Amino acid sequence: MTEQPGRVLVVDDDETVRDVVRRYLEVAGFTVDMAGDGAEGLAKFASREPDLVVLDVMMPGVNGLEVCRRLRQTSQVPIVLLTALGEEENRIAGLQLGADDYVTKPFSPKELALRVASVLRRARMPRPRPAAAELADGNLRLRMSARHATLDGAELPLTVREFDLLAFFLTHPGVAFSRSDLLEKVWGWDFGDQSTVTVHVRRLREKIERDPAKPVRVATVWGVGYRYDREQP
Repeated sequence: MTEQPGRVLVVDDDETVRDVVRRYLEVAGFTVDMAGDGAEGLAKFASREPDLVVLDVMMPGVNGLEVCRRLRQTSQVPIVLLTALGEEENRIAGLQLGADDYVTKPFSPKELALRVASVLRRARMPRPRPAAAELADGNLRLRMSARHATLDGAELPLTVREFDLLAFFLTHPGVAFSRSDLLEKVWGWDFGDQSTVTVHVRRLREKIERDPAKPVRVATVWGVGYRYDREQP
């Protein structure tokens, strides 16, 4: 039996945007619920949790970033943000809060529908059992089954995607990966905005490097991408 695409909650204060997104998602086979502001979105989420949320960042009242923050307190539902061109700070903030992806306005509704399907497909994939119960590099440790990270013995607050990215790096030390490689292997996407990878690498460096401006662990390989180098004893 073919799995149904799923239920999507679209939260946007622009009625035209909501209607266009709804039509394209329904054509793709999704069931769509809609909300015109953040408060309504939270209420609809609480009444019936969807499989994925499409969330506009700039809304009056409870904005998209606050909705994202509240959802992440209780749920790991996939979240795709809608952001305006040039709102890099909001995109970074959303990714920090745990959003899975973002699409920049103006956007192609067809591309958004494809992105939603890709994010949802990744979320439904069973996580492979880790080859090791714990990954370590000097003062950095990851307990895989508990999804718990520590640095110098102190808890390291990582988002779901940051944890996955660091675990991937630790299991492939010394290997250079392009951003498209990481997008495919960590995010599970065969297309998408590669700047998502750049943002996550930047945030990861801020959390694990002694000097993020001069990274030692997550090195930039010019013309290629990134490589994880273990700490020298």
